[in-house]
Amino acid sequence: MIREEIVHINEIPKKLLVFLHGYIDSSDSIDRKISLLDNLQDFAIHIPQAPLECEIHESKRQWYSMHKFDPEDERRTVPTMDECIALYNRMAPGLAEANDYIQPYIENALDEYGLDYKDLFLCGFSQGAMCALYTGLMFPQKIGGVISFSGILAGHKRALKEAKTHPDILLIHGNSDNLVRYEAMDFTASKLKEIGCKVETYTVKNGNHMITPDALVQAAYFIRDRV
Repeated sequence: MIREEIVHINEIPKKLLVFLHGYIDSSDSIDRKISLLDNLQDFAIHIPQAPLECEIHESKRQWYSMHKFDPEDERRTVPTMDECIALYNRMAPGLAEANDYIQPYIENALDEYGLDYKDLFLCGFSQGAMCALYTGLMFPQKIGGVISFSGILAGHKRALKEAKTHPDILLIHGNSDNLVRYEAMDFTASKLKEIGCKVETYTVKNGNHMITPDALVQAAYFIRDRV
C-alpha cells in the first residue's frame, strides 16, 4: 500500500497529475525535477513514494524488483533490441503487482477531489514510466493521458492482452540514453498504436537517462492540449 506522497495543489483541482519516480529513486527526487509542471493551473500534483525498499539501495525505493526478472542486468548489454524486449517482457508479473497498489491509490485521489478518469494524467520516469504505461491501460475508463520519460512498454504481451482502454500517450526519450535504449520509444509506440492508442513522441537530442527541461516543456504542452 502507498502511504507516502508529496502533494502540490494549485487552486481548486479540476485535474489530477500523478508522477511515478524511477528505480533506485524516490518521490523527493522527482519533486525537485518537475517544477515546470507546478505551473499547471487547477491541478493537484501527486508524487507517490513506492512502498518497496529498493533491493540494491536501502535508502531508495522501487515499484517492483528488476533483479527478480533480470538478475544480471542483461537488458542493458544484450546485442539486439529483440533480446532486450524479451527481457522486459518477463517483468509482466512485477508490473501487475505494482498496478495492484498504484491503481487504487490513484482512484482514491480522484475520489478525494471529485474527479473523473478523464481528468487524470499519469506520468513516470524509467521504471515509473513502465508502471505508468501499464497502469494507464488498465483503468476501466480512458484517462486524460500518459507521459513516459525514458520508459518502455515492459510486459507488453500481457499489457496489450489485458488493456481495458486506449489513452493518448506521449513518449519522451533521449537518443543517448545509456540505461533504457532509445529504440524502446519506437517499439513502445508501435505496440500502443496496434491497440488504438494515439501516440506522440519526442526525442531529447543527446539526451541521457534523465528528465530534461525541454522534455518537461513537451509534457506541459501535451497536458494543456488536453485540458
